[in-house]
Amino acid sequence: MRQYLRQIHPLAWTIIIGTMFGRLVTSMSIPFLSIYLTRVLDATPTQTGITVAVSSLAGVMVSFYGGYISDRIGRKIVMLISVFSWAGVFFIFSAAEHLWVFFVANTLNGLCRAVFEPTSRALLSDITSPENKLLVFNLRYAAVNLGVVFGPIIGFQLGSSESTFPFVISGLIYIAYGLVLFLQFKLQHANLPERHQATAPRLREALITTGRDRVFLPVLIGTTFCVLGYGHFSSTLAQYLARSPIFENGSQMFSYMLSLNAVTVLIIQYPLVRTFRNFPPLVPLIVGNLLVATSLMMVGIAEGVLMMMMSVILFTIGEVLLFTMMDMLIDRIAKPEWKGTYFGTIGFNNIGSVIAPVMGGVLLSQFGSENGFAVFLPIALTTALGVPFLLIAHRRLVVREKQTEPTSLSM
Repeated sequence: MRQYLRQIHPLAWTIIIGTMFGRLVTSMSIPFLSIYLTRVLDATPTQTGITVAVSSLAGVMVSFYGGYISDRIGRKIVMLISVFSWAGVFFIFSAAEHLWVFFVANTLNGLCRAVFEPTSRALLSDITSPENKLLVFNLRYAAVNLGVVFGPIIGFQLGSSESTFPFVISGLIYIAYGLVLFLQFKLQHANLPERHQATAPRLREALITTGRDRVFLPVLIGTTFCVLGYGHFSSTLAQYLARSPIFENGSQMFSYMLSLNAVTVLIIQYPLVRTFRNFPPLVPLIVGNLLVATSLMMVGIAEGVLMMMMSVILFTIGEVLLFTMMDMLIDRIAKPEWKGTYFGTIGFNNIGSVIAPVMGGVLLSQFGSENGFAVFLPIALTTALGVPFLLIAHRRLVVREKQTEPTSLSM
């Protein structure tokens, strides 16, 4: 293991460690946004859902362009502009006092994330050797969850459900992250891959290519339903617990559930990925989708803390299978000069994150937080709709790789 760790590019370590601190501070604030809007600003569940959803909607609208632009003008420029802009967005959050300001700030939050995230993943792919890619993508995912272990608990202690002060900390950390990236780019300039400007597809060509990819398209549709289910964890579940008559001090319980989710990821990620790494790449996504759907059903019928915690653990297993293997799948499908484009285009599956808060808000308004089964049954069934599309993608990928095998062998 030490041998493989030494082979990781220094810039990759910067991105991984920066991701950990970035998620630490954002998980102190963003997950509590729906509770803050409901409690402090007296927003309705539907208003809260729309305000939370707009971040994902903005991300869906620009995610393709973020990855595409990074292919055209280079990863460094895109990452630096987006990370410093992101810091500014957190300061807007900290100064917001009206619902419309939160709406605007969360729109900008989604734009920055949708540009920075696919570009950073594409850069990791560029600078990492093929034999180390699974390790690097999993280290990044572990860094995300290491940050989320402590972030929600710190955020609760800082009063994130009733204060915007934690956003100030988020802004400062992202400024520091940007400065470190800037220095790292300077130091590693000679060792960075050249931009793909000469060979990257034009926008129309890129849209046509990804749209006609018979494997990628059902993956995109199927994972949209996966993301839809995942999106309810930080939106619908937060509101449900904050209003539920079954659970006392729902905000504190939600912070513990977020931390349990992250701790579970850190414990199970390595053995789970090790178990599934030799499976066809879409099998983990299919299993993960079913587990997330089942866990959401359990939330709806839970009447005690133990059942709720069990649902979180099941949800987390599904989450790990979905998101640790998705980057490897996209890396496997995409051509080298189109990786930024593919990583950006898969961001369209965040339409699920757009639908989730609105759908959850409408269901909570219709049935109330005292009727969890009626709220979470439609959510679980909708999440499971991703399975047929992932099965189609699995069959098509098997056929594609069988067709390309003789060619590679003949070389």
